[in-house]
Amino acid sequence: MLTKIVPIGNSRGIRIPKAMLEHCGFGEEVDLQAKNGALILRPFSAPRAGWAEAFGGMAEAKDDGLVQADAPSATRFDAEEWTW
Repeated sequence: MLTKIVPIGNSRGIRIPKAMLEHCGFGEEVDLQAKNGALILRPFSAPRAGWAEAFGGMAEAKDDGLVQADAPSATRFDAEEWTW
């Protein structure tokens, strides 16, 4: 698709059609990178978004126990040599 670079205040930008934004899954923020002479736009998603809610739900369901219950909890170093 050919598009023009247009003035936007003191900057310049492009207009992206709504259908293309929806197809790519763009929200209010995007990840923009310049690489090998090209601009790369990707949908932005915060790492670990929603984890707090998910872990809260696990705690309420009492599903937040250790996966390997018999795993050693401390080594000799942890018990005898480590200090804060």
